[in-house]
Amino acid sequence: MSPANPIRRDSLHARLRAATDPAHQALEAGLDWQARVATRAGYRDLLARLHGFHATWEGAIGVQLADEAFLGPRRRLALLAADLDHLGLGPAAVAALPHSEAVMLDGPAAATGALYVLEGSTLGGQLIGRHIAGLHGFGETGLAYYRAHGPRTGAMWAAFRARLEDFADDPEAEAVLTAAAVATFAAMRDWLCAPHEGAAFG
Repeated sequence: MSPANPIRRDSLHARLRAATDPAHQALEAGLDWQARVATRAGYRDLLARLHGFHATWEGAIGVQLADEAFLGPRRRLALLAADLDHLGLGPAAVAALPHSEAVMLDGPAAATGALYVLEGSTLGGQLIGRHIAGLHGFGETGLAYYRAHGPRTGAMWAAFRARLEDFADDPEAEAVLTAAAVATFAAMRDWLCAPHEGAAFG
């Protein structure tokens, strides 16, 4: 009698993607990015909102992840500032932009779950960046945030997925990581899609 075939377990990335799909889809539906970037003013407004989100969340992730060698190349706050400057919002105006509410992340697993949302956005960002470039005639400037890692995007994502697997054999850590990812998607949707006064964004 041949031994029973072992049950193949999905990767943590596959489980995380399935668990966060409803929150991810809600963000995509609420954001309607094509309408948001249809004008330069709309694009600038979206970048201003993203700047406010990254300003809060990158800091919180950095404190709890405590691995700047890994996180540093994935930070995109400076890229957002450069794009906003290209669109006429100088350093003083960028510094005055509102930030999303403070967030509490409890440890490396939660920080990794939050980073999953930010880093995952670099994949779709390649498509969005090309769309914006064609729409508004941008060349090398004005698209730093969406270009993100550029030709290194695939390798950076693979490295992040490998980091995810550090938590694959710890059900408690996986639950914390997954809850943080879902909460980050929800917080991003609330911040990017909430009504606001245009004056606050220049």
